[in-house]
Amino acid sequence: MASVTYENVTKLFGDVVAVSDLSIKVEDQEFLVFVGPSGCGKSTCLRMLAGLEEITEGRIMISDRVVNDVPPKDRDIAMVFQSYALYPHMSVYDNMAFGLKLRKTPKDEVDKRVQVAAKDLGITELLERKPKQLSGGQRQRVAVGRAIVRDPAVFLMDEPLSNLDAKLRVEARAMIGRLHHRLQTTFIYVTHDQTEAMTMGTRITVIKDGILQQVASPQVLYDTPDNVFVAGFIGSPSMNFFDATLVQENGKLMVDAGIFRVPVPQHKVPVCQPHAGKPIIFGIRPEDIHDPDYRPANISEARVDTEVEVTELMGNEVFVYFNTGGKSYIARVDPRTSARVGVQMPAAFNMDNMHIFDRQTEQAIR
Repeated sequence: MASVTYENVTKLFGDVVAVSDLSIKVEDQEFLVFVGPSGCGKSTCLRMLAGLEEITEGRIMISDRVVNDVPPKDRDIAMVFQSYALYPHMSVYDNMAFGLKLRKTPKDEVDKRVQVAAKDLGITELLERKPKQLSGGQRQRVAVGRAIVRDPAVFLMDEPLSNLDAKLRVEARAMIGRLHHRLQTTFIYVTHDQTEAMTMGTRITVIKDGILQQVASPQVLYDTPDNVFVAGFIGSPSMNFFDATLVQENGKLMVDAGIFRVPVPQHKVPVCQPHAGKPIIFGIRPEDIHDPDYRPANISEARVDTEVEVTELMGNEVFVYFNTGGKSYIARVDPRTSARVGVQMPAAFNMDNMHIFDRQTEQAIR
């Protein structure tokens, strides 16, 4: 087992900064997820750890060993790629056994490891097939199995589920979660899908333009994002944002967005008061905007007059696109809602879960 440490790691491609001064410690047996939009540098972080990209500055350690100049084959890691990278002329068994055979592992041990991994992944009956005879989900399991049999100190996974359909992705997420629990090994996982990140990671590392934005558990990222980018990236649908100002009105502190004014709950006044009169960004998640007839009890409710633009029935909930004063925003409401396109109705904001950010720096105020 092993921890992984990035110390002030920078990667340049010519004049382009792919990763800038990254420092993070991945604990032994942790499941850490790198998440961010395409091109943000998250896969480069993984490839530098695997030894597939050279480090421009800084150092990477696996446990207490600096691996900057260690060949990939000697780093005690196993990697699952987005493309699966299976050998088309080999059977599933030979694909899974190939790395062990290169390391001169005894034949009995190779067979034992392959059979155990195949059983864990539910692909025992596929061992004699070629990759072209497999579905996408089956190929993905073979790629994971090839990594498992190596029994590495660290598993690296670079968007391994991106080629699967929605149903298979859900099943594969659960499978990888079970594997991590059983193997008790360090997993580092790269994805652009924040749902994968939220459901799989012990901690999540959010990257933007090669710069670390925040590292925290999924719930902390959701409840207390450090900045506008993290707040908007974590959560689906993403958080609604309004340019606003904090103002005093009749002894109350209000969020004045121009198109509406809503009161700041008393328990949030001490944090917000020092910013009275200053421009802010007011944020509220879709799940904190309700149909007033079906709002949760005991919330700090503020009502905003709206018009319904679009509704999307999801079965267990309805996505409602509201418009207030020309500004569109989205809510996740109870499926019993009376919201219909073109109807004027109030929206109930749960101000207990409001977020405010500095307009200039986009950093959270808390």
